[in-house]
Amino acid sequence: MLSLPIASSSSISFSSQPRFPIFKFSFNGAKIPHISTIRVPPQTASFRNPSSSVVMMAKREEEINEIRAKTTEEINEEVVDLKGELLMLRLQKSARNEFKSSEFRRMRKRIARMLTIKREREIEEGINKRLSRKLDRKWKKSIVVRPPPSLKKLQEEEAAAEAEKSA
Repeated sequence: MLSLPIASSSSISFSSQPRFPIFKFSFNGAKIPHISTIRVPPQTASFRNPSSSVVMMAKREEEINEIRAKTTEEINEEVVDLKGELLMLRLQKSARNEFKSSEFRRMRKRIARMLTIKREREIEEGINKRLSRKLDRKWKKSIVVRPPPSLKKLQEEEAAAEAEKSA
């Protein structure tokens, strides 16, 4: 212990060991030792059940395999349908209708997965990025605007209700 006298009657003491551990450096970077760890019971550590995250991963893998089984044309059609559904959700949100806000994220993720698989196939075929963008612009221009499946279903339900009402 070191002690230093100060103008007052009290003195400050320093221990010979540093308060914080010394960092160890290696080729891969700095290794920082834990200063103190607080153990949290597993129930309060996370709000999700660890087994549920495994189930979510399995569902995602299943969905990716399902997408990979489709042809590129089917993927393109489904992307158009999902983008239409996303537009319908935005309209419901702006009209302040009831909707599930989680659907936004789910649909955007599904669209991203489909486009990723589409791009993977292009890479396998040897299509470079520039040509891919050119083909993508051409595809977007060729899209025929059609109502999304949810709107078609809604229109059919209204038509059936109207036919039932008039009959």
